Amino acid sequence: MFRSLNVAATGMVAQETKLDTIANNLANANTAGYKRQDAEFEDLLYQNVRSATPNAIGGAAPAGTQVGSGVRVVTTSRAFAQGSIQQTGNPLDIAIEGSGFIGVTRASGEIAYSRAGNLKVDAQGRLCTNDGLAIEPPITVPTDATSITIASDGTVSALSAGQRAPTQLGQLQLVTFPNPNGLTALGHNLYTATAASGEPVIGAPGTDGRGTILQGALEGSNVEMVSEMVNLIRTQRAYEINSKVISAADDMLRNATQVR
Repeated sequence: MFRSLNVAATGMVAQETKLDTIANNLANANTAGYKRQDAEFEDLLYQNVRSATPNAIGGAAPAGTQVGSGVRVVTTSRAFAQGSIQQTGNPLDIAIEGSGFIGVTRASGEIAYSRAGNLKVDAQGRLCTNDGLAIEPPITVPTDATSITIASDGTVSALSAGQRAPTQLGQLQLVTFPNPNGLTALGHNLYTATAASGEPVIGAPGTDGRGTILQGALEGSNVEMVSEMVNLIRTQRAYEINSKVISAADDMLRNATQVR
């Protein structure tokens, strides 16, 4: 009786999840390389009260009668659109213009992937992330390097004291995936490959559809504040409507139980 109570409850739960994704997007509006999320819904099973089939008197109903059982969140997809490029002037900051991820080596030895290009140099001279994870393949900067140059094709060169010509240290590689939405977010601006994302394809920047490298800049978050605020209002209104359905069903149920 009054399945609308359960149906509206599924709607409220779904809108709560959407609100969580909006809150996370807004919280990461200034996170380098962050890609916005969006909760996607699908309807649940239907009860067939009457099918559109021939009946006992020889006729056939033009349409069946189905009653839905609510909604659920089926996925939280990511929009991998390019974020805004912000000039920083820091020679270790890089922005990926186009598709691709930087590979980094985690403490477990596994490879993770990132769009955040705010690189640093650790105590061993290796290029690494803010969390100290070395990029893959590793590139070591000499301790006496006076300047570092990163070309659009990922070639890293350094000019050391007493040298007239820079020395090539290595080349940054970019990684692409058949389905980036299949990546699992680990936090810390990192993703890991899954069966859904497909196997990583590694190559030099600017080749086979990969993006290029821009030194002295960072890719910002692709969160659009106005769009998120509009989504926030819509989600709040949808939650309120579902709560009113529960209130109306409760009133009807109370009236039914008070009938004498």
